[in-house]
Amino acid sequence: MPSHPHPLAHPHPLAQPRPQPGATAAGAAAAPLRCVPSPLESARFGRAVERLTVTRESAATLAEVQGAIFASAAEVVVLRYPAEHVAWFAGLTALGRTAIFADALVYWRLRAGRGRAPEPPPGLRTGPVTDPSQVEGLIGDIFSAYGNHYMANPLFDAAEALAGYQEWASRSARDGRCLALRDERGGAVLGLATLEEDGPVTEILLAGMVPSAQGRGLYAHLLKAVEHRALARAATGVVISTQGHNVRVQRAWARYGFEPARTVLTVHLLR
Repeated sequence: MPSHPHPLAHPHPLAQPRPQPGATAAGAAAAPLRCVPSPLESARFGRAVERLTVTRESAATLAEVQGAIFASAAEVVVLRYPAEHVAWFAGLTALGRTAIFADALVYWRLRAGRGRAPEPPPGLRTGPVTDPSQVEGLIGDIFSAYGNHYMANPLFDAAEALAGYQEWASRSARDGRCLALRDERGGAVLGLATLEEDGPVTEILLAGMVPSAQGRGLYAHLLKAVEHRALARAATGVVISTQGHNVRVQRAWARYGFEPARTVLTVHLLR
């Protein structure tokens, strides 16, 4: 039952760009949109990759987005924008690039302290996991068959995409931002969540149960551990996201108390 995000507010597993700036302080001019180099993705896939992330708050127009993409020399531009701009895709096909619709990313949010946390069953415990190699192995098990936006692009290799997830998670482990759900009897890790904790909201970046632990009602205990950690640092909420096709995990979020917040579309534009 894996979930993962995109760089709406925090880094992506294979890239570091922040959202494009839009309107600044009241009355100030908006910074121009531009595609941002993604060195980790470029190195991993052996192709020049840039990213352009358009937020709802930026009030960017299609013409501005088209201009930024037209100015890019990258082989691949990964564009993300609010799903309410349903007319944009048609305009993206007229830029001299091949436009590939890659995914719809759904964000859910929970007000910290409002989760419907289950009673802990005997034999389970949660806590940090800091061994990068262990985390890489767990992510490989959890996300091996996950349908992410890279799968839509014939220029990207699925194994390299998974390796990017593993690399990203291992950095989270080294930074102390990984939580594990364990079986106390043998110490085996049943589930894993990596976190972003920079601001007042905790974001769950990668999360899921190992295949042998799926379908046993244990995922909610992992969410509970994240919520308790968020409360311990006085965070106001928890956010998480996944591809729209991942209905099973969204049902689990709804049962726990998360509510849908927004949807973002991903388009790959190939030169």
